[in-house]
Amino acid sequence: MLKAKTRWMVQPSEDTLMKTFIDNLSITPLVASLLVNRGINTIEKAREFLQTEQQTFHDPFLLKDMDKAVHRIKTAIENREHILVYGDYDADGVSSTTVLLTSLRKLGAQADFYIPNRFTEGYGPNETAFRQVHEKGFSLIITVDTGIAAVHEAEVAKELGIDLIITDHHEPGPVLPDALAIIHPKQPECPYPFKELAGVGVAFKLSHALLGELPADLLEVAAIGTIADLVTLHGENRLIAKIGIEQLKSTSRTGLKALLKVAKVTNSDINEDTIGFALAPRINAVGRLQSADPAVDLLLTEDAEEAIEIAQEIDLLNKERQKLVSTMTEEAIEQVESSFPVTDNPVLVIAKEGWNPGVVGIVASRLVERYYRPTIVLSVDKEKGIAKGSARSIIGFDLFENLSTCRDILPHFGGHPMAAGMTLELEDVDLLRKRLVEKAKTILTDEDFTPITKVDVSCKLEDISVNSIEEMQLLAPFGMHNPKPIIQVEDVTLANIRKIGAEQNHLKLVFEQEEHQLDSVGFGFGYIHDDLSPTVTLSAIGELSINEWNNFRKPQLMLQDVKVDQWQLFDHRGTRNVDKLLKNVNLVKNSTIITFQSAIYEDLKQKGFESNTIYVNTVSVAQNLNSKNKNLVLMDIPSSLDLLDSLFVQGKPDRIYTVFLQEADHFFATIPTRDHFKWYYSFLLKKGSFKLKEQGEQLAKHKGWSKETIEFMSKVFFELEFVTIENGVISTNSTSRKRDLAESKTYAQKQMQIELEKTLLYTSYMQLKQWFEERFQSTADTFVNV
Repeated sequence: MLKAKTRWMVQPSEDTLMKTFIDNLSITPLVASLLVNRGINTIEKAREFLQTEQQTFHDPFLLKDMDKAVHRIKTAIENREHILVYGDYDADGVSSTTVLLTSLRKLGAQADFYIPNRFTEGYGPNETAFRQVHEKGFSLIITVDTGIAAVHEAEVAKELGIDLIITDHHEPGPVLPDALAIIHPKQPECPYPFKELAGVGVAFKLSHALLGELPADLLEVAAIGTIADLVTLHGENRLIAKIGIEQLKSTSRTGLKALLKVAKVTNSDINEDTIGFALAPRINAVGRLQSADPAVDLLLTEDAEEAIEIAQEIDLLNKERQKLVSTMTEEAIEQVESSFPVTDNPVLVIAKEGWNPGVVGIVASRLVERYYRPTIVLSVDKEKGIAKGSARSIIGFDLFENLSTCRDILPHFGGHPMAAGMTLELEDVDLLRKRLVEKAKTILTDEDFTPITKVDVSCKLEDISVNSIEEMQLLAPFGMHNPKPIIQVEDVTLANIRKIGAEQNHLKLVFEQEEHQLDSVGFGFGYIHDDLSPTVTLSAIGELSINEWNNFRKPQLMLQDVKVDQWQLFDHRGTRNVDKLLKNVNLVKNSTIITFQSAIYEDLKQKGFESNTIYVNTVSVAQNLNSKNKNLVLMDIPSSLDLLDSLFVQGKPDRIYTVFLQEADHFFATIPTRDHFKWYYSFLLKKGSFKLKEQGEQLAKHKGWSKETIEFMSKVFFELEFVTIENGVISTNSTSRKRDLAESKTYAQKQMQIELEKTLLYTSYMQLKQWFEERFQSTADTFVNV
């Protein structure tokens, strides 16, 4: 067997709906099943999802308070009032600020932006900032991607005579700010049909309402915030992302061209991954390490020299961020291992003085990847007596809901079910940890701590083709709630497997099923090469792609996980490096070395393998050994079949490694025939008595036998009471009765040992595997009958 790293949750198929899609939309079964598994249950919805470019945007005035907001903003523009766009320091906040500020300036507004400093001000609107901008003459503040929790700040704005318009998408709390207008699709009584907009999506809707027409040129910026903020890529978010990505491929925006250049991205290769792994991390890096203003300046500038200068600065900040994350992650892991072991902490709350609060969210994500526990990472400021940080969660533990029960110690807190940010008093960190650990113990089970991989569809190799993979791209762009499809291929065999890469840490496989084959590449999977036996039947999951080489295109699976549900035989008979094998097997969990010979047991003890080696010299020892789901290394050949069968009475092992070291080769030794026994007995009758020690070797040479042959026949005669042996002298017994040779224990043992050797040493791999299968079944039947 080989256990998967994660729990595979294969989506159930709905054959009737799939057939409807196939017949009406002329799509492959693979794509039809993917649509069904994304909750699309009508032909109209399926057609809309596949043909995104034919969709239209909803009327922005369906958003509650939109009319109020537009009226107040247009009045401010007419009266030449100073308008402030108050944003957030992440990629969604930066793109939101850019979208709204661009739209306001297009309308001739006297507008500027303000993004709080993560380190000195923290997340969201704050009183000090409001008072400062009031002194500078701003009379209207519009928040983007923030503000829904700014209850106190709204009161401050009112006191100062500043009108406040809030646009946000984060979860609304029980009390909403008393603002002039709140534009938020999830606020109570908001009739807007799509509730999952990112912060930039809401800012884009406000821009649409202000301009009186769709600001299509801003969709490329809106796509960055939408994809970066990991909102669901359905509905309008999907429309924003898809059109925006296409615009990015031919963008004329000076700042974006510069950023793509330093990220070494070719325009034709731009897709959702470009945003998720190239643009967004760089934009986020600015606000994580310093003021986020340069990121907004980059997206707004029309000066090519300025753009490349800012882009290069941002790229350097991103590299610095990567080093910082690596160092902090190592320190966090050390803290978990030494002070908060996961066995006692179903939720990890890790805090340290001096950690950069700008990257704690990334570190939290790294800890979730490593330990698969809900994790909060906090940066401690002892001078201020506060801890500021971010949280990331796992399926089954709603962060927002559980942190909401701790509002009494979380004065500043906001987020989603899977991610959150917070600030709290330093003295409350231990209390927060205690409360969350207690809640998690009542909510989460042991199974919840094994990561889940949602598998879209299980298919046969015959269903996978270049055409079906190309058609899957109709589902792009991929992201939240529309992830890249994970495909399972089930019950496939290996036509080929080999390690690749300079360090041999990757894997190249060719799966086979009937007459069909599929190439697969597993980056970082080199370690499982020795965990797959030659004839294994396995299942694998991964993402499908097209491999192009020398103008030849083939489907391939980018491997993510593998499992084997059957027991496996690893044949190492005749291996020259037993010690290396044992060291490798020693690294595998639940491994037990079995030896039936005392000499080999002593040798293994001397070599340091004593802790997981068992000397099986009796049936009772074998029966008491629970081999079920274990990995057994059979070092040598047992003296009897019963001894071997007894190993399996409690269950079948996951793996058997056969070594079968053998000093005496019974199978190829001289085996006396019945004529040999007949001649030797006649010889003894004639001689009357015979000195085995002195004359046995001479007799063996005379007959062309081995000395062991004489000793063997003598022992058989003795057991059958044909002879007596005293002081090395063998004599015939005149009172003996006729008996069959098989009645001798020594003779029977010899015959059985020969048969065991023949089976265990000199059969093919497939014959040996089949023999073990029969032994498992025979042992199981016997055990049940007993």
